[in-house]
Amino acid sequence: MPAPTCQPHPLMYGGNNVSTACTPIAKPAAKRSLKRVAAPEKIYLYAIVAAGQDRVYEACGIDQHQLYSISSGHIAAVVSDVAGDNVRPERARLAAHHEVLKRLMAENTPLPMFFGVVADTPAAVRRMLSRNQQVLLDQLRRVAHKVEMGLRVTWDVANIFEYFVNTHPELRMARDRFFGPDCEPTQEQKIEIGRMFDRLLNEDRETYADLAMKMFSTHGCEINRLKCRNEREVMNLACLVKRDAMPQFEADVFEVAKQFDNNFALDYNGPWAPHNFVNVDLEL
Repeated sequence: MPAPTCQPHPLMYGGNNVSTACTPIAKPAAKRSLKRVAAPEKIYLYAIVAAGQDRVYEACGIDQHQLYSISSGHIAAVVSDVAGDNVRPERARLAAHHEVLKRLMAENTPLPMFFGVVADTPAAVRRMLSRNQQVLLDQLRRVAHKVEMGLRVTWDVANIFEYFVNTHPELRMARDRFFGPDCEPTQEQKIEIGRMFDRLLNEDRETYADLAMKMFSTHGCEINRLKCRNEREVMNLACLVKRDAMPQFEADVFEVAKQFDNNFALDYNGPWAPHNFVNVDLEL
């Protein structure tokens, strides 16, 4: 199978505590005039970052609106103005949302928001930050110096059922018994074959996922095993990796890849903001 590729992305995050230093893509609000519409209808949220002051970023967000931050205490929400509270997930807007997260990842590791989170007013954002100050700081410290990497493995075969028939004698014998040339399988027998296939599919998934997770966890990598989206998917792992441990993680990915033959395809992707490692219930 082809060797997986990766494109590491640099991060800057200083100290054991959350950094509040100014960064290349932002300037203090006092040094740059804030150009926004006089009465914005709503506030669109992209992420929570470590910050002690409001800023205006040298970048735009959704619908080319100025990117800025609203701070409270030691954290801030990176936002832009938006018309209305129903932001449709159009391609250009999705791309703008992810581009903002990419820019933020270049300076530190933010707590990313899902697409479409909108607040009524800046005051509502500040209240949310104030109410959740400690838990958000804890989450920021947890992901500091880290990026999320993805590893997805799929069965790359023309017919997944026939592949399992050819690789699992138990399923092949049942298929031949129920679907022989002189047999007309009953509905119950078809259901039995389907259940056997599902069981073997999940057993193989467990075996391969356990193998990969064991290899990654030996180097302190935090792993979330995500739900498979279709029957061809073997595993879908989200890995929270320390920036300085990326070379070892990449070496582990190549070792994992060696466990799979040409009947499998491996997709190694990232770095991303840590969507699958942020667990905060925010009410706006």
